[in-house]
Amino acid sequence: MNVCITDPIFHDEAKALAHLEADRWPDGEPTCPHCGSVKTRRMGGKTQAGMFLCNDCRDKFTVRTGTVMERSHIPLHKWLLATHLMAASKKGMSSLQMSRMLGVTYKSAWFLCHRIREAMKDDGTPLGGPGKVVESDEAFVGGKKKRRLSGKVAPMKKVMTLVERDGRARSFHIANLHANNIRGALVSNVHRTSTLMTDDARVYWPIGREFAGHGTTLHAAREFARPGGIHSNTAENFFSILKRGVIGTYHHWSAAHFHRYLAEFDMRYSTKSQTDGERAALILKGMVGRRLTYRRTNALAA
Repeated sequence: MNVCITDPIFHDEAKALAHLEADRWPDGEPTCPHCGSVKTRRMGGKTQAGMFLCNDCRDKFTVRTGTVMERSHIPLHKWLLATHLMAASKKGMSSLQMSRMLGVTYKSAWFLCHRIREAMKDDGTPLGGPGKVVESDEAFVGGKKKRRLSGKVAPMKKVMTLVERDGRARSFHIANLHANNIRGALVSNVHRTSTLMTDDARVYWPIGREFAGHGTTLHAAREFARPGGIHSNTAENFFSILKRGVIGTYHHWSAAHFHRYLAEFDMRYSTKSQTDGERAALILKGMVGRRLTYRRTNALAA
């Protein structure tokens, strides 16, 4: 599937509605998100366009119901365009840029982008497995050291990332890079039959014994790879993209929404072998069954 931004679904509301309905109900039988019944019928009239009625629970619903788009007044074609733009932008897209491109307010664009990021989260299944290699590394994200010390910008935030070789990436915001925190992230997200690859940080020494194998490189001695595929350069490559996104696009991530920004970069990296259209289609699938409600205390916090 290769879709460009001139596709009618990004500019025509009727075509956008038809596209979303076909994507959510590919067999042509809308399923009630309230009770799961397939005994539904489309309602008529201009005021009820796109609305269905369930014959069992008698509740009304649309293709937005039960998704991150629920109760949003932003047109569907703008939702589709925003999803495609976020799927295609390797280093992300700011809410201000999205606001200008979609013709919506900054507040609407900000919330729309966070809802899309919510749909970009993976299923949480363990990384790796028998015969597979998972790399683990940490990085600091934020402003320059001199400006941090002067108090002009927020302090750097610590990120831990797990990357499968030729596979998925999963990142976490860790307030304290303590042995217990790192071990907790590893054992709950990486299959024990995997081979772990890290740098020479002392915190990994006891943890590595809990996996099928553990390879390390001595970064302090400028050793970044050893024979036999022992390195953590795949994780370093992920961080190079992540940091470019922070510095060049977003500039600052608030702690309240840090995990959503990380999910955005994880998803694009994990699907790097797919086209932008295929990636956008996966995001649409991830919208179902998720909600992100508006909270005034969180509004415009990032």
